[in-house]
Amino acid sequence: MNIRSEPTTAPAPLAPRDTDGVRAVLLAGGEGRRLGPLGRGRLKPLVPFGGTARLIDFSLSNARRSGFRDVLLLSQYEERRLMDDLHTVWNRDPGFRVHFGPYDEAYRGSPEVPPAVLPQRTWPRERGTADALITKAEHVFEGDPTEILVLHADHVYRFDYGDMIRRHRASGAALTVSYQRIERRYVHLFGMVEFDASGDLTRFVEKPAHPTSDLVFAAFCVFDAAILRRYLDRLRHTDWQHDISRDVIPALLADGQRVRGYPVESHWEDIGTVDRYHRSHLGLLSRPPTLPLTDLPLTVRPELTPRFVEEGDGVRSSIVRDDLVNHGLLDHCVTYPGVRIGTGATVRDSVLLPGARIPDGARLESVIVLEDGTVQQCDPEPATTRAAP
Repeated sequence: MNIRSEPTTAPAPLAPRDTDGVRAVLLAGGEGRRLGPLGRGRLKPLVPFGGTARLIDFSLSNARRSGFRDVLLLSQYEERRLMDDLHTVWNRDPGFRVHFGPYDEAYRGSPEVPPAVLPQRTWPRERGTADALITKAEHVFEGDPTEILVLHADHVYRFDYGDMIRRHRASGAALTVSYQRIERRYVHLFGMVEFDASGDLTRFVEKPAHPTSDLVFAAFCVFDAAILRRYLDRLRHTDWQHDISRDVIPALLADGQRVRGYPVESHWEDIGTVDRYHRSHLGLLSRPPTLPLTDLPLTVRPELTPRFVEEGDGVRSSIVRDDLVNHGLLDHCVTYPGVRIGTGATVRDSVLLPGARIPDGARLESVIVLEDGTVQQCDPEPATTRAAP
């Protein structure tokens, strides 16, 4: 007979966490059209990255590491396909799960496999990031959270949100936005931000034609929940663009609401084009790397250990998996599980996705090789950014 003894004294109360009272929501609506063949037939959040994971796994991993017990998914494109994948990959962990809003009960009732049937969608299609918050407001504001942490599904970074939440609460601001300094020639691709001497946001311009700052919104932020709800309700009755960056943040500034900035000092990258995808992978191979292997989520075949090989049998300065079959030369490449390199083949400065096959004698440089063998050419990395031999 198994007997479980009860404790004779009450357990000590758990210490409060920075994430208590915070609802984390993850916006995942991209189709990946700008990625060309890499994004074709594939949800952008599920684009492989780093030889170890997919883009969406970075924000989820950061949330779990920061102490969140769940993250609410707000998806706008092929919801079922994305939810099925995330349920399979992430919802086996008893301490963390992805919450699927109006579909969550169905997924909770089918813990081992995706549910066969989901509730019928009864709400209109979202037209922007703010729309996603409105259509799922019942779940976003469930339990009366004090703050809403808004994340995106296509950024590569490792981050603990705890300090940002603490500073936000201490400031009493309506919103705290993350930001990073980049080369000004790229600012037009992002939301440009400007701050006064005290660190309050004074200007926010989405994709400015003529940038006046080299600071950009790093696309995650902490809202005061009550203020966010009030502004969403107000904006939905106006002629607006249904967007957080184009509508909600400018409205806060126009009303004189306090918006603080939080600098992101560590590596952060938005993967918006195939060339940036390619160069971001090559950054993992630099010494020191932009992100070490230990900072990357491991969700793609985690049983196969990823490792960086400086110099080995047919491998130079590359990230490889234990199942690599290599009869050629890999030089400065990132590979995924199932890759096969043919006899006499040479591959340099490239990314090889799961199951990629390189024919005998092939010569490839600055490419992405897809699972079906499609070769996508990329602009070569500028020589000035490569380490000297």
